[in-house]
Amino acid sequence: MKNIVILISGRGSNMQAIVNAEIPNARIAAVLSNNENAAGLAWATERGIATDCLNHKSFGSRLEFDQAMMRKIDAYHPDLVVLAGFMRILTPEFCRRYEGRLINIHPSLLPAFTGLHTHERALEAGCRIAGCTIHFVTPELDCGPIISQGVVPVYDNDTADNIAARVLEVEHRLLPQAVADFVEGRLKINGNRVINLQHRPENQPLLA
Repeated sequence: MKNIVILISGRGSNMQAIVNAEIPNARIAAVLSNNENAAGLAWATERGIATDCLNHKSFGSRLEFDQAMMRKIDAYHPDLVVLAGFMRILTPEFCRRYEGRLINIHPSLLPAFTGLHTHERALEAGCRIAGCTIHFVTPELDCGPIISQGVVPVYDNDTADNIAARVLEVEHRLLPQAVADFVEGRLKINGNRVINLQHRPENQPLLA
């Protein structure tokens, strides 16, 4: 049984997708947040999952917050840490501590549109597709080895909200699968590439 710690900052819909997937051999050990008002904390608590919160504004530096959060995470002896809408830029110390067992979901087709406001930027750039990326986290923002990607079309009358909703549906399918692949030992990092040892058609970019 692998212990999973999930970090969120808001409603945690991707966290909910992982929990609801009931992944074999995976135990959701805790859901942690930097926002005490995150709706996802209440959702997890109602389902008997341990929760905790650290307000990043209470710390003098990003590193101090990360060190405190690492202590919280380590209390659950995690095999995998999942950033599921955790709206914090992590320090290199945090990334190195969980190297190879820290994954993130990002709402763009990396390496395009790292950072924030991804869907607005995709529209401004005239993109005809958008999507999401699940990747291992490294100290360089949104640049770690890619596990999987999902693709959605961009229509002429789309808004950023329309695209976000369409992409979120794909996120809810891809992230639980990535967690399951990790838990079952199917993911191997080779340089900046991730090899899935059990190749399946759904490992390819998903057009929804």
